[in-house]
Amino acid sequence: MSDPNPTPQWYTPGGATTAQREPAGHPTAPIPVHGSTPPPGPFGPVAQQGPTAPRPGRRRTAEITTVAVLAALLSSGGTVAASRLWADEAQPPAAAASQQAGTDAAPVSQSDPSSPDWSATAAAVSPSVVSITASSGQQGGQGSGVIIDSAGNVLTNNHVVSGAEKLSVTLADGRTYDAEVRGTDPSTDLAVIAISDAPKDLRPIATGDSDALKVGDPVMAVGNPLGLAGTVTTGIVSALNRPVSTQGESSGPSDPFGQGQGQTEPVVTNAIQTSAAINPGNSGGALVNAQGQLVGINSSIASLGSPSGQSGNIGIGFAIPVNEATSVASQLIETGKVTHAFLGVTPQDGSASDGSATRSGAEVESVGEGTPAAEAGLRAGDVVTAVDGERVDSALSLVGQVRERSVGDKVTLTVLRDGGTIEVQVTLAARSTADN
Repeated sequence: MSDPNPTPQWYTPGGATTAQREPAGHPTAPIPVHGSTPPPGPFGPVAQQGPTAPRPGRRRTAEITTVAVLAALLSSGGTVAASRLWADEAQPPAAAASQQAGTDAAPVSQSDPSSPDWSATAAAVSPSVVSITASSGQQGGQGSGVIIDSAGNVLTNNHVVSGAEKLSVTLADGRTYDAEVRGTDPSTDLAVIAISDAPKDLRPIATGDSDALKVGDPVMAVGNPLGLAGTVTTGIVSALNRPVSTQGESSGPSDPFGQGQGQTEPVVTNAIQTSAAINPGNSGGALVNAQGQLVGINSSIASLGSPSGQSGNIGIGFAIPVNEATSVASQLIETGKVTHAFLGVTPQDGSASDGSATRSGAEVESVGEGTPAAEAGLRAGDVVTAVDGERVDSALSLVGQVRERSVGDKVTLTVLRDGGTIEVQVTLAARSTADN
């Protein structure tokens, strides 16, 4: 008899595959269960939690974690990445990526925003989305990517290209070109690859503003699910600022900018949740608004799974916000590496009194000496409940909030301390990829 309440599972839909065999150098990563240690963030490791049960008096909202490993991403058992979701409620660009600065003019004007002409949106966006084929030895598979400039740079997920010995890019009109890795950032699961001998008629995508998104906004996902190039699906923004953690992929031997084969980076995303159907192969593809502007890079999905390990869309997908993605892409294009924002605390899930109520947040277990947190006066025992007014109800949520910001950003932390609420101003410092 089937389980009437199956446990959701979370993974990155890297490619179109039916095989479960893993390639050498990419073992399946175990997925932590409820109560285990979340991955370290850009401001230090997350403190160890108790074995399974929440601490007495702690309130958590819809905490969901995976309990099994899902293999599969690139075809014939390519890149493997398992993920989990801990739910809550709700640099200037380089010259080579100058068109990513700010918001580009929308290619589509919708006369009725409540009923978009999706045919017009698809026609405008599809030429800017490519299919990526990655191969290593006898193994390979497919993912998606987005053309971000006329020089042939393509933004995608790191797990789509990680470990690949050969890459090719197929444009919407069927032309195929060789490609090479320009740079990767495993900690955000983003990468830029360059089309070799790029044609002059490339159509870079128009870039929007993910900070302007609202829950309920219509969106379209464009990509290469299950090898079906040029597929579009529509839905809405289901939630914003979802802290999603996936097991990162190491940089492959063909990537001179990574950290070396066999090493992995935890991926923590303050993600856009969408109901637009996303399936294996959509990874690295575009999430656009009705006006045809890029608002996110599709990266992971939730699935109820199956005995065979194969999973597909159940209406819960996640995208990396475009403001974070283009910042990372600009740095990769300019220098081949990424500098991340750094706070300087070790957080754990916690709660504190807020008047007569109790509020969950990220409890500061320790503060590093000489860090932005120390300079701002944060203390052990403080419980952070918001960053710039955006709710934080777990350690992972705080990691995601910091990671999506840039070095030098000034942020306001809402902190519960000694039964009262205070606001702490912090200027985030720099931490390079190599230091994470």
